[in-house]
Amino acid sequence: MPTDPRALRSDAPLLDAWLRFQEDAPTPFTIPGHKQRHDLVGDVVAGDVPLYAGLDTMKLSRGVLADAEARAARLWGADVCRFSVGGSTHANQALALAIANGDNGSVVVSRTLHRSMLLGLVLAGLTPHWVRPEVDAATGLPLGVTPKAVTDVLRRHPEAAAVLVGDPSYVGTVGDVAALADVAHANGVPLVVDAAWSAHFGFHPDLPRHALQLGADAMVVSAHKTLPAWSQAAMVFVQGDRIDRTRLDAGVEATHTTSPAGAILASIDAARALLERDGESLLGEALSAVRTARTRLATIDGLVVLEGSHVDPLKLTLVLPGTGADGIAIENDLLATGLPVEAAERDTLVAQVSMADTTDSLGRLVEAISTSIARHRGAPRPVVTGAAYQVAPVTVLPPRAAFFAPSEAVVLRDAVGRVSAELVAPYPPGIPVLAPGEEVTHAVLDALGKARSDGIRIAYAADPTLTTLRVVG
Repeated sequence: MPTDPRALRSDAPLLDAWLRFQEDAPTPFTIPGHKQRHDLVGDVVAGDVPLYAGLDTMKLSRGVLADAEARAARLWGADVCRFSVGGSTHANQALALAIANGDNGSVVVSRTLHRSMLLGLVLAGLTPHWVRPEVDAATGLPLGVTPKAVTDVLRRHPEAAAVLVGDPSYVGTVGDVAALADVAHANGVPLVVDAAWSAHFGFHPDLPRHALQLGADAMVVSAHKTLPAWSQAAMVFVQGDRIDRTRLDAGVEATHTTSPAGAILASIDAARALLERDGESLLGEALSAVRTARTRLATIDGLVVLEGSHVDPLKLTLVLPGTGADGIAIENDLLATGLPVEAAERDTLVAQVSMADTTDSLGRLVEAISTSIARHRGAPRPVVTGAAYQVAPVTVLPPRAAFFAPSEAVVLRDAVGRVSAELVAPYPPGIPVLAPGEEVTHAVLDALGKARSDGIRIAYAADPTLTTLRVVG
């Protein structure tokens, strides 16, 4: 259902300001340095409008950003919303700073959280008490962390300042956020949910409710993942009084750019207005297309299509071992067809679906996947748990202490028994196998070796070949 963005402008102050800037065609004597000329480096700078002296005056006297954030807060039922042009990474790190309660503080953290929050713990000086997710034996994929597991960790660490979870997971599995909120609140601490992949939750009757509706105190969403916003567009929401809003604002400003891109901000506002006006209809079309795709894919012998009440209905995750096909070979076929997917490894394919998808786009994807599996089919193989969920972390030092400690690069096999100074994660999904302050074990090296052999990029390590690893000196 095509829409004219100008029809949204009366309810989207940042979008309206962006459109006005284009219509008025000023001759700016401010940054950015391209001065709206497209004859220098081309249309790569088209649409680039600053917030300061662009969408608003240099003094922000029009208040369009505050107005847009207030509208988003109302739509999601939050007390406060802050927009980010630094993605969920920035929002997570701002929340970590807001939660921090002084030197040597700690938090309960699910091991499904993205590296951005772990590095937020480094910035805030927080030590994680890890909770590992349940793993589905039939697929090798993570489920949510259980309320009992979180309760047990809080009992062992009553000093913890918050519970931090990532839900839904990268592969689309959904945990019991309401029960986790009850557990956190019973122990007097807030529940913070990195819900980066679920900006659409709560806006269609066939979708799960979003984390704030389920009792979370703070929630981060990426507007660019399932909503039609620019890359790096994200929002952080807070409700209630368990998280200090002044400290949240301080955390946002401390980790934000002082030159936010107005086009990104305007796209968040526009996506919010579209979601409010047409979200149920657009999401209904996308959900119908995914249901059709799942039905067709489920007819492929040996292929497991992730679905059920514990799965985001808009996510398309495929488990391949029963087909014998290699996900990397399938990905290569899809790339050649012009159909890149969000993630691919030997055993799993993840296709990200959004409000922009249609029955036609998903139909072409299903056809290409079906053809590729038939081409690469082999003997079925056992399901193996993903590398990111295999390892029980052994924390020796707080992440901040290890991150800033003197370090040295050692040959990988000589790193066993040492303390890592860096974060190492298969990407996607960006969930750490090894974090600063954790002991390097044989299990860690085995998990990283398996990930590499499955065709997954090992990210964030100083040596991307993993010939060496940086350890605390």
